[in-house]
Amino acid sequence: MILRRVPAGRRTWLALVPQRLDACFFSSVPSQPVPPLAQTLQGYLKALEPLLPPQELSHTRRMVQEFGRSGGLGPQLQEGLERRAMLTKNWISPSWVQWAYLESRQPLPVHSSPAISLPRRDYNGWRSQLVFASKLIAAVLDFKAKINTGQLPVEHMRGKPLCMELYPLLFSSCRIPGPKHDYVTHHRRSPTHITVVRNYQFFQLEVYNSDGSRLTESQIHSQLLRIRSQSWKTDKEPMGILTSEHRHTWGQAYNRLLTDKLNRESVRMIETGLFSLCLDSPVMRISDEKYASRKAAQVLHGGGTFSNSGNRWFDKTLQFVVGEDGSWGLLYEQATAEGPPIATLLHHILDYCEKPDPKRAPLVPLPMPKKLYFHIDREIKRDIEHAKQNLDILINDLDVNVFNFKRFGKELPKQHRLSPHSFIQVAMQLAYYRVHNEVCATCDMVSQRMFRGGRTEFVRSPINQTLRFILAFDDASLSREAKVQLFREAVDAYSELIAQAFKGHGIDRHLLGLKLQAIEEGYSIPKVFMDTAYGVATHWKLRTGQVPANTDSVMCFGPLVPDGYAICYNPQADHVHFSITAFNCCEETNAEKLALTLKDTLCRLQELLQPTV
Repeated sequence: MILRRVPAGRRTWLALVPQRLDACFFSSVPSQPVPPLAQTLQGYLKALEPLLPPQELSHTRRMVQEFGRSGGLGPQLQEGLERRAMLTKNWISPSWVQWAYLESRQPLPVHSSPAISLPRRDYNGWRSQLVFASKLIAAVLDFKAKINTGQLPVEHMRGKPLCMELYPLLFSSCRIPGPKHDYVTHHRRSPTHITVVRNYQFFQLEVYNSDGSRLTESQIHSQLLRIRSQSWKTDKEPMGILTSEHRHTWGQAYNRLLTDKLNRESVRMIETGLFSLCLDSPVMRISDEKYASRKAAQVLHGGGTFSNSGNRWFDKTLQFVVGEDGSWGLLYEQATAEGPPIATLLHHILDYCEKPDPKRAPLVPLPMPKKLYFHIDREIKRDIEHAKQNLDILINDLDVNVFNFKRFGKELPKQHRLSPHSFIQVAMQLAYYRVHNEVCATCDMVSQRMFRGGRTEFVRSPINQTLRFILAFDDASLSREAKVQLFREAVDAYSELIAQAFKGHGIDRHLLGLKLQAIEEGYSIPKVFMDTAYGVATHWKLRTGQVPANTDSVMCFGPLVPDGYAICYNPQADHVHFSITAFNCCEETNAEKLALTLKDTLCRLQELLQPTV
């Protein structure tokens, strides 16, 4: 089944999952509340205080008060959101997905789709690459079987069950480009094939036997060997590069591509496949120091048109990348997938890979994997050349810095009764200030899956307590004890914002909901959202995210604004994995400098808490 495309209003972005999954995934999860309007407006003004001079803040405060006054526009829009909350599964998630992802016209690589790079496997060479890839495919199919049979345990956070609705939607789903907005297709009656890409050539690989049983690892391996034997040539046009384009440009090329029957059938096979496997060619060897950064960049964008970028179909929800040098990872599309469910999937894969192949291969002949062909006319050839140029420009503009901070991990903050998440957030604010001599608007993406259909919320920083600590950090007139107290206040205050978000009382999605509600009811955009302060508060120079995992993985994504950074981190007990990205075209930002400053800042914070003398 393909999801319907809704032409106007707030479009339904994903169809309901099969009914038999409802009880397992939804029953114990409450609806997401609409926060009180006064509380959100007060929180918004608080978030502006560290960012605006007093005169501008006074102007904005008057505007916010007018918006929120009794009988004013704010309460009227609030009533509209509360009605929506009563009538729909979730009052904000569909609007957020539509606004943040499907209506965005920026290219998916770097700007949108996150990559997760995992620890290098202990192999080198194509033979071992195919053995591991076979194991990985079997592991993912095993995970899917647990979803289909209701065996996937319901996850919990802080003792509360989480909504599991995203899991069934990870497979056989794909984003489709459109002229003004994209949409998502999801095939309920899951097809039985995956797509394998090697040397820019796509193959349809059936992964189930005729009786419905999954192929064994040895069967999958034999099929991957066949694919390798059919994909020696390296002079093929990289069709996947088209999906890296600006969404409007790709949408036009997509429509041209699908006028041909052969192309239409090949594209449909890619879009309907359970997931994609990208068998990447070797990349240039570099120093061990830079290897982690290169490895993450390869998963994120493929390394460019002379490397493996042609092995991607960026619209696909799940793309597993396996290199010949033991590198591997996952690239996912955010309209359907999110970090925590992806981390659960990867944890299952790692566990599965430690076990021997449980099944012997039956002695039955397997059909040859089907190579997907494309008819490339002059116009499509021109589209590919333009896409190659634009992607290489984007990739060359992105600086990726991945490092493992080994001095301490999440146990140190815990020893001092501080939240590791909030500890790192304050450290990043301090590091940014030490590089740029100013604070900036920062978003920290946290989950809302404790609510039915919940997606994410942005926790905003800096906050007043953080700014006070930052300004005091290098003040020689203050005692260590005073600085520790200010640091503790900053971390605890940020933890309180996180706690409010987990209750469904964050401010960012609520403000967006009010703005979109005004548009839907036919009003002009309220002045509070046209105010300069709102632009400053949402110009996210620091895009951050914690994706804790049980393995030494690191997530990587690009900045949200040209003069910003993206920082992702995975705290382990005694170390923390970081990735920092910035654009080279901006003279003010430097990922390496911020990385070095962040390392030094973390060491100095340890010294502050645990002085050696």
